[in-house]
Amino acid sequence: MEDSRDDTVHHLDGKDYVDPPPAPLFDMEELKSWSFYRALLAEFIATLLFLYVLVATVIGHKMQATPCDGVGPLGISWAIGGMIIVLVYCTAGISGGHINPAVTLGMFLARKVSLARAVAYIALQCLGAICGVGIARALMKQSYIRLGGGANSVSPGYSRGAALGAEIISTFILVYTVFSATDPKRNARDSYVPVLAPLPIGFAVFVVHLATIPITGTGINPARSLGAAVIYNNEKVWHDQWIFWVGPCIGGLAAAVYHQYILRASAIKALRSFRNHLTD
Repeated sequence: MEDSRDDTVHHLDGKDYVDPPPAPLFDMEELKSWSFYRALLAEFIATLLFLYVLVATVIGHKMQATPCDGVGPLGISWAIGGMIIVLVYCTAGISGGHINPAVTLGMFLARKVSLARAVAYIALQCLGAICGVGIARALMKQSYIRLGGGANSVSPGYSRGAALGAEIISTFILVYTVFSATDPKRNARDSYVPVLAPLPIGFAVFVVHLATIPITGTGINPARSLGAAVIYNNEKVWHDQWIFWVGPCIGGLAAAVYHQYILRASAIKALRSFRNHLTD
């Protein structure tokens, strides 16, 4: 009977999918739930593994005698994009598979996570990134410092404005892909989408790395840039660090606004939800 009533409501709404309710701005109950802390652990471990593979791949390439001996920018991009496919697949059912503060920020703006969860995710992502780079440094020792530590900075020949623009556009592409791949409207119409969702996200990471490696080494993830900066601890890297926070945050927020409030026209529902929460 209940299923029949739900089907009737959906039919009357003219929808063949169900949008999940917006996450509350503050949800103290989730702080008492084991699933919340399990999600934090998943984000920490995933970001740790991601940064270890990323830095190890970059340093391993730079250790080669000639450019042709290493994997090159194409191989680095494939390694990073492939690792994102693996990690998103493994963690999506536990934490949502963010692994990136820019993604978390976009999800918070779209009311898909609460404020407490967003802040906790970003903190654990940054901590995981620092630990992952630390492991890479411990294993590679002198080569790590000598070859730049996989840290992000503006490449010679490019201005900071160009680097900021590249980070904004690249992160927009990534976060827009995340929203599109996980859209419940798309999932309802293609049963394969939930299984294949990590693929377009990983390919987006692959493509933007190819485009942005020559300009900034490709940040698109503030935790990735912070982790490398903390362990490498270079003056130029710290001087450019703001680019790898401001750019991805702007790109992630812009992608969330574009997908949720323009393509999905969710602005009115979100504003109503905020108003109801404040009056409660």
